[in-house]
Amino acid sequence: MIRTAELTVRVKNTEKALATARSAAVGSGGLVEDESTERIGGDHVGSRIVLRVPQDAYDDVLAELAGTGTLLARKANAKDVTDQVVDVNSRIASQRASVARVRELMDQATRLSDVVSLEGELSTRQADLESLLAQQASLKDRTTLATITLELTETPAVTKEKEEDDPGFLDALGGGWDALTVTVRWIAVVIGAVAPFAAVLAVLYLLWRLVRGRLPRRPEPVPPPWPTPAHTPGDEPSPEPDRPTARRTPEH
Repeated sequence: MIRTAELTVRVKNTEKALATARSAAVGSGGLVEDESTERIGGDHVGSRIVLRVPQDAYDDVLAELAGTGTLLARKANAKDVTDQVVDVNSRIASQRASVARVRELMDQATRLSDVVSLEGELSTRQADLESLLAQQASLKDRTTLATITLELTETPAVTKEKEEDDPGFLDALGGGWDALTVTVRWIAVVIGAVAPFAAVLAVLYLLWRLVRGRLPRRPEPVPPPWPTPAHTPGDEPSPEPDRPTARRTPEH
């Protein structure tokens, strides 16, 4: 069984986390296969370390590495290579027997041409055997030791800004002056935008007044007289009735 894992962990201190990873690998009987560290963005450090640990310590080391900080990503894989191991072992046995037969033929050869031909064949079969032995060693290494790739990224340092004091008179004065400056600037912008249109309208108005003054004026229409009401007999005033005169009583 070939087991591999990839972890990405955010830590506060990269050097401390690297020391923990090295200790976990060596303490379990494994080793550090590769390691690289670089500064990212000028304010924090990132590291990558490849560990080889025994299969029986794989889970424990993985848990210890994940606990060094905040786990951001994890990817694990297990591949069964039993059939591949059996096939390589079988081919090695066959190739070794083939090499042995060629050697026997070389010992029995009497002609120089046969010896030269058998030497070429022996070289080819030995090269194939060495390739198979290399595959066998690689499979043994990968099935004996699991591979863990750990990516460490350091948390950027956060600088706390000093709390500002309550605003005073000068702060309020400065804020008011800034507001006034902004207002005046916007008024100037509006005037600058409207000025061309106002100039054109003023020129048009002056032309209209000039043309209007040169045109002949039309006489104003005279309104018709008001109609006089017709005289009717019934409208004459009726004579007042004679008022009785008071009699005078003679004096005695």
